Amino acid sequence: MQKLIEILKERKLTISTCESCTGGLFASTLTSFPGVSSIYKGSVITYATEIKTDVVKVSDTTVKEKGVVSSETAKEMAECTRRMMNTDLCISFTGNAGPDVMEKKPVGLVYCAISSATETEVFECHFLGNRNEIRFACVEAMTKNCIDFLGKRAFLTNHNCRR
Repeated sequence: MQKLIEILKERKLTISTCESCTGGLFASTLTSFPGVSSIYKGSVITYATEIKTDVVKVSDTTVKEKGVVSSETAKEMAECTRRMMNTDLCISFTGNAGPDVMEKKPVGLVYCAISSATETEVFECHFLGNRNEIRFACVEAMTKNCIDFLGKRAFLTNHNCRR
């Protein structure tokens, strides 16, 4: 996480999160580092479906047709929260951390997304373990994916984008 924070600070990029199955763990981990307030704006924890649709504005149609545990929902969570928080990046998490099958989707299936002003990348992850092991694995995987995402792209920040 420290490396991600350093990259964000170096590039003067802001970040937000929209978390469901992780319950705010990514945000909590991020904010355990001093000085993160210069890059981190906040998080929406969308544990309940109505928070995804009513607060974050994920489409009701997406939720009904694809489910909350879906790549489409993860994508909309990241894009809508990024716009709402006016950040350069947003990372979202939605999935089944267990202990039971949800929406006919297995325990450990998690969809995560990273959204910037120009693109959104979605990841389908399959984790093993109990609830907390799955949650911690999500944070670790998306920290690495976000570092890779930033390393492969040069994009405009919200501060200098005129679209």
